[in-house]
Amino acid sequence: MFTRRSRYYSVADAVYTDPVLGQINYKTLRITPATTSVQQHTLAEGDRLDLLAFQYYNDAEQFWRICDGNLAMRPDDLTRRIGARINIPVVQS
Repeated sequence: MFTRRSRYYSVADAVYTDPVLGQINYKTLRITPATTSVQQHTLAEGDRLDLLAFQYYNDAEQFWRICDGNLAMRPDDLTRRIGARINIPVVQS
Protein backbone atom coordinates (compact mmCIF):
# COMPACT_ATOMS: atom_id res chain seq x y z
CA MET A 1 0.00 0.00 0.00
CA PHE A 2 2.84 2.44 0.81
CA THR A 3 5.91 2.86 -1.37
CA ARG A 4 9.40 2.35 0.02
CA ARG A 5 9.86 6.14 0.12
CA SER A 6 6.82 6.64 2.36
CA ARG A 7 7.23 7.51 6.04
CA TYR A 8 4.69 4.76 6.78
CA TYR A 9 6.43 1.99 4.84
CA SER A 10 8.18 0.46 7.87
CA VAL A 11 5.30 1.04 10.33
CA ALA A 12 3.75 -2.23 11.49
CA ASP A 13 0.37 -3.34 10.15
CA ALA A 14 -2.44 -4.38 12.47
CA VAL A 15 -5.97 -5.72 12.13
CA TYR A 16 -9.06 -4.59 14.01
CA THR A 17 -12.05 -6.94 13.99
CA ASP A 18 -15.37 -5.11 14.00
CA PRO A 19 -18.45 -7.21 14.81
CA VAL A 20 -20.36 -5.68 11.88
CA LEU A 21 -17.71 -4.73 9.32
CA GLY A 22 -15.30 -7.62 9.90
CA GLN A 23 -11.55 -7.19 9.68
CA ILE A 24 -10.14 -3.71 9.12
CA ASN A 25 -6.44 -3.36 8.31
CA TYR A 26 -4.58 -0.31 9.59
CA LYS A 27 -1.10 0.99 10.41
CA THR A 28 -0.01 1.30 14.03
CA LEU A 29 1.15 4.60 15.48
CA ARG A 30 4.22 6.06 13.82
CA ILE A 31 6.75 7.44 16.29
CA THR A 32 8.72 10.40 14.96
CA PRO A 33 12.34 9.25 14.79
CA ALA A 34 15.09 11.21 16.51
CA THR A 35 17.10 13.37 14.15
CA THR A 36 20.81 12.90 14.68
CA SER A 37 22.28 15.23 12.08
CA VAL A 38 20.74 18.42 10.75
CA GLN A 39 21.58 21.44 8.71
CA GLN A 40 19.63 24.68 8.86
CA HIS A 41 17.77 26.59 6.17
CA THR A 42 16.74 30.24 6.43
CA LEU A 43 13.31 30.70 4.87
CA ALA A 44 13.00 33.01 1.89
CA GLU A 45 9.98 34.28 -0.01
CA GLY A 46 8.41 31.44 -2.00
CA ASP A 47 9.92 28.59 0.02
CA ARG A 48 7.61 25.56 0.23
CA LEU A 49 8.26 22.21 1.85
CA ASP A 50 8.05 20.30 -1.43
CA LEU A 51 10.56 22.66 -3.04
CA LEU A 52 12.90 22.43 -0.06
CA ALA A 53 12.65 18.64 -0.09
CA PHE A 54 13.57 18.62 -3.77
CA GLN A 55 16.46 21.01 -3.12
CA TYR A 56 17.93 18.98 -0.25
CA TYR A 57 16.82 15.41 -1.07
CA ASN A 58 16.19 15.58 -4.83
CA ASP A 59 12.67 14.28 -4.10
CA ALA A 60 9.72 16.58 -3.39
CA GLU A 61 7.78 13.74 -1.74
CA GLN A 62 10.33 13.61 1.08
CA PHE A 63 8.95 16.84 2.61
CA TRP A 64 7.89 14.79 5.64
CA ARG A 65 11.56 14.46 6.65
CA ILE A 66 11.67 18.22 7.17
CA CYS A 67 8.45 18.01 9.19
CA ASP A 68 9.95 15.27 11.36
CA GLY A 69 13.14 17.25 11.89
CA ASN A 70 11.12 20.18 13.21
CA LEU A 71 8.47 18.12 15.06
CA ALA A 72 5.87 19.94 12.98
CA MET A 73 2.27 18.93 13.53
CA ARG A 74 1.09 21.46 10.94
CA PRO A 75 3.56 21.37 8.05
CA ASP A 76 2.44 24.68 6.51
CA ASP A 77 3.37 26.50 9.74
CA LEU A 78 7.04 25.75 9.04
CA THR A 79 7.24 28.10 6.07
CA ARG A 80 5.05 30.97 7.27
CA ARG A 81 7.74 33.26 8.69
CA ILE A 82 10.30 34.60 6.20
CA GLY A 83 13.76 34.66 7.78
CA ALA A 84 13.00 31.86 10.25
CA ARG A 85 15.52 29.03 10.44
CA ILE A 86 14.27 25.47 10.14
CA ASN A 87 16.07 22.16 10.52
CA ILE A 88 16.81 20.04 7.47
CA PRO A 89 17.65 16.50 8.63
CA VAL A 90 20.60 14.90 6.90
CA VAL A 91 19.50 11.53 5.55
CA GLN A 92 21.96 8.75 6.27
CA SER A 93 22.13 6.19 3.46
